[in-house]
Amino acid sequence: MAKKAKGNRIQVILECTEIKQSGLPGTSRYITTKNRKNTPERLELMKYNPILKKMTLHKEIK
Repeated sequence: MAKKAKGNRIQVILECTEIKQSGLPGTSRYITTKNRKNTPERLELMKYNPILKKMTLHKEIK
């Protein structure tokens, strides 16, 4: 049997950066996938935050 290679796509969690400064309870998180070969750095996307009711910057957390 051949050795199975590790896949390049991994699941990552994106968390809102603006909710902590607002003082409101709760967090906004999204789960997505990224190709670790093409984007080795942490992912940053604009996503909708339902608590703040606007588009905010979400960064990848470990």
